[in-house]
Amino acid sequence: MLARREHSQRELFQKLSNKGFEREAVELILNEFVENDWQSDKRFADSYFRSRVHAGFGPIRIAVELKERGVEADTFSLHEMSDEPSWNVLLNELHKKKYGAFGPSDMKERIKRTRFFQHKGYTSEMIKRLFNSLSNTS
Repeated sequence: MLARREHSQRELFQKLSNKGFEREAVELILNEFVENDWQSDKRFADSYFRSRVHAGFGPIRIAVELKERGVEADTFSLHEMSDEPSWNVLLNELHKKKYGAFGPSDMKERIKRTRFFQHKGYTSEMIKRLFNSLSNTS
């Protein structure tokens, strides 16, 4: 499993447990993997983070997904993620790809776009800055 991609420890535990291996045996194996640096939640988080940013997702959604996969908050914090890419640039690129260069024409369209960007994991403040920058350029 680790030959194809990085996995979190929780993912590996669930996959191995679902295949019928005993809990204690799985825990021993996973501890050995961590000790030998064959598995690392930090490496998994870095890899997962990069792939989700590339897919257009924002910091909130990525943090929630990492938590769902068993990555502890201290392993990969939202503060680290906020330093990585320029979220405003990524949000602007996503907007151009989905809606073009122009901002929403009315409140109904603004609400629709806001919901889309929030679902992608961007904060309300980031979305507000995006719409302000689009209205300043029109």
